Amino acid sequence: MKFNKHLPALMMAFIIILLGSCKKEMSKTTGWDYNNPKNGGFEVQPYAEQQTGPGLVFIEGGTFAMGQTQDDVMFDWDNQPRRVTVSSFYMDQTEVRNLDYLEYLYWLNHVYGTDYPGVYRKALPDTLVWRDKLAYNEPLVEYYFRHPAYRNYPVVGVSWVQASDYCAWRTDRVNENLLIRKGILSMDPSQKDENNFNTESYLAGQYEGLVNKPMPDLNPNGTGTRKIRMEDGLLLPKYRLPTEAEWEFAALGLIGNTLYERVVERKNYPWNGNYTRTSESRYYGGFMDNFRRAKGDYMGIAGNLNDGADIPAPAASYFPNDYGLYNMAGNVSEWVLDVYRPMNSMEVTDLRPFRGNTFKTEVRDAEGFISQKDSLGHLKYRDVTTVEAINRKNYRAADNINYLDGDYASNIGVDWKNPPKDTSSTNLMYEYGKTSLISDHARVYKGGNWKDGAYFLSPSTRRFLDQDDASDCIGFRCAMTRVGGSIPGK
Repeated sequence: MKFNKHLPALMMAFIIILLGSCKKEMSKTTGWDYNNPKNGGFEVQPYAEQQTGPGLVFIEGGTFAMGQTQDDVMFDWDNQPRRVTVSSFYMDQTEVRNLDYLEYLYWLNHVYGTDYPGVYRKALPDTLVWRDKLAYNEPLVEYYFRHPAYRNYPVVGVSWVQASDYCAWRTDRVNENLLIRKGILSMDPSQKDENNFNTESYLAGQYEGLVNKPMPDLNPNGTGTRKIRMEDGLLLPKYRLPTEAEWEFAALGLIGNTLYERVVERKNYPWNGNYTRTSESRYYGGFMDNFRRAKGDYMGIAGNLNDGADIPAPAASYFPNDYGLYNMAGNVSEWVLDVYRPMNSMEVTDLRPFRGNTFKTEVRDAEGFISQKDSLGHLKYRDVTTVEAINRKNYRAADNINYLDGDYASNIGVDWKNPPKDTSSTNLMYEYGKTSLISDHARVYKGGNWKDGAYFLSPSTRRFLDQDDASDCIGFRCAMTRVGGSIPGK
């Protein structure tokens, strides 16, 4: 047998690598080992980066000119261009479908239907939005939401409040599934009423579930096992509605128009050019999204249909933009997180702009512990008090919806000697129901829809509706905050 003169060196290299991989990670601050029960058991779990939640697409953030890209034909003057920065985040590839919302309703009925049937009824879409006094739309009232022919169509008739509740439910179902796949919990189809998985209640120690293989607890004073913590990095952030800035940024998809930090062509639509038809040879002349071309023309002429959809089309129809998002121009308009104000373009900050903050905190008992969850299994929250915020420099009140636009200080002709009791009332400026329809419940919705003309296909257009109202042309999609770095893998 011939001796390999390189073998000793290779074995030594292997041993060095092996020893290096077995070396315990230690604190750069104290020099103490992490994950060592002998010195107290402070744990640091391995973590690469945030995983992409089901249905989501990663949206790399950046700076862009938010606002008007064409003439303001509505003469609203509520969308002056301004440069802002949007952080990286995640967004649904398609609008939420009827099938997705039916799954949500099934779960609500399964968990709450016996003792709290009102929870299920409150979440039902308003199918009567399809009715028109001078049109025959009763088949849509009866079939659009529940018939399997429409299961992949975007859900409509959902208010802003209902859409927000759906996002919260989706957060819990995704995180519960992650714990089941990790082996921490077992499936529990018998969840009822307050005994259902809720991410916040679980983290607060108020939900046990069917425990399978709990995490080992390295704390020598602990019980030997523990639940997953936020610090472990397994649970995902909340699903939520996107902010107006996030939605508009994602819709434009300028990542496909950027060369060496230079946007080579500003877009009117989520695609290049100023036309609503594609110039690609294979699909030449095909419509880029679903909208009304002219009065009475919703889908074109028989034998040569243009967008081919008289009402909403399936959620993954037409061409995706450069982020891979479908129907960010037409099909259905979409709810976003913001409260509407006509002057937002000049008031909100230039990093992660958003109007609608109402700062809250958990309800706690006399000893400072988080209060027991409610009858639906959710933690209880309350507004931050003025006393609690009195020493803060960045905010002094919980409700900041009217800050600089609607509060007493921003109103013309304020009487500081005789101020009203409610100095935050929007009615001081906008007189809801008298001179405007703007209130603290006015929420922005973005994008054109199947009933709109081409003007509204621009992601810059903005409209509003009361958060409790619904429409046959407004749906929604969810978003999720990106935690950590702005670029995956870095």
